[in-house]
Amino acid sequence: MTEKRILFTGGGTAGHVIVNLALIPHFQKEGWKINYIGSKQGIERNLIEALPDITYYPISTGKLRRYMSLENFKDPFKVLKGTIDAWNIIRKTKPNIIFSKGGFVSVPVVVAARFRRVPTIIHESDYTPGLANKLATPFAKKVLTTFPETISHLPDNKAIHVGAVIREDLFTGDKNRGFKLTNLTERKPIILIMGGSIGSKKINDMVRQNLAALLEKYQLIHICGQNNIDSTITDKGYVQFEYLNEELKDIFAITDYVISRAGANAIFEFLALDLPMLLIPLSLAASRGDQIDNANSFKESGFAHVLHEEDLNPERFLEAVIRLEKAAPVLRDRLKTYASEKSREQVIQIIEEMAK
Repeated sequence: MTEKRILFTGGGTAGHVIVNLALIPHFQKEGWKINYIGSKQGIERNLIEALPDITYYPISTGKLRRYMSLENFKDPFKVLKGTIDAWNIIRKTKPNIIFSKGGFVSVPVVVAARFRRVPTIIHESDYTPGLANKLATPFAKKVLTTFPETISHLPDNKAIHVGAVIREDLFTGDKNRGFKLTNLTERKPIILIMGGSIGSKKINDMVRQNLAALLEKYQLIHICGQNNIDSTITDKGYVQFEYLNEELKDIFAITDYVISRAGANAIFEFLALDLPMLLIPLSLAASRGDQIDNANSFKESGFAHVLHEEDLNPERFLEAVIRLEKAAPVLRDRLKTYASEKSREQVIQIIEEMAK
């Protein structure tokens, strides 16, 4: 029997890798040959190279900026080199199918795949398509969406709503391991604070400014991003991590509430795990507004509370945390109405059918 081969791509932030990490175990179990194209220094390299039996190929990448920068003049040449790199890798690895999670590294891969006549599936997590996926969509066969509303922003003949693809291992967290990792107890509720894979200075600062008040009622697990740990803080009940991967499932197992940015992959994981959440989306000044759309969609669905960055101050922050705790029973009832397991199965089926 001919060996089936799949090539994954996507990177820049953890959000552009998580869906790939959710799908890869299935194809490993089924005996597919798996390759991955990512950037030379992105977070995806560490995450993928830690997995067995996957060859990681780094390529040259530009960054798709929406603002003026001298780097913008160099980046078209980087993207061109990345496309040539990807073309050669695809020629060498001969995949039956390519699955792209987005991020700037994915654009040259999807373009090269079209020239190599290899079908590509794009996955879009956010409410509206990101710039990289917008550029790549004309070269792809299908675009799978997490939000049903996203379909209206895509070509009718390519868009398929599949829902959120969640990593199976997130449901296998162990409370004992979580308590051992953090040295926390069951005596007070535990709040998990996440600012994305690179952290959020505004959320980090807000938590630390209000640390004494928060620790009166809660214990805090603070995932604050690379190089953002404050080693001068030694308060009991406050634990800091730069980033968590394998251990995250055990942290989720002991978490009562979440305070987070509103990246789509992360908030759908909280949703699947029935975790009441306070979302603080990136402002329009710092983003294209995708996190605001994501957060507002969750708020309208009754899945989350939202505090916009423009309204963020110590008093409102503490009020929002207390409101979240009070509303948690109602939020959990609403969260339990969402079924995530079918989405992953549907995506796998689409990949396998197109690979034929």
